[in-house]
Amino acid sequence: MFKVNEYFGGKVVSIGFQTETLPATVGVMAPGEHEFCPDKKETLTVVSGVLTVKLPGQDDWQTFKPGDSFEVPPDSAFQLKVTVDTAYLCTYE
Repeated sequence: MFKVNEYFGGKVVSIGFQTETLPATVGVMAPGEHEFCPDKKETLTVVSGVLTVKLPGQDDWQTFKPGDSFEVPPDSAFQLKVTVDTAYLCTYE
């Protein structure tokens, strides 16, 4: 079954599902600034659009474009700046 999640007043919407090996979500983000703190290791891949990310323990912001991925350890907050509607895929371990 799919599970729909909505965050930040509808600016981030995801659909959860189970892949062959890992739980995952696909979703979209509208422009804005957001902070997430996953409880599991998260690998996020940009499908379309652009994400500017400040990863845990980093001082600098990094920009990720379609096809780019980044990992976030469990229980670690990370910040996002979204300037255009952006689609993503996340897997969780």
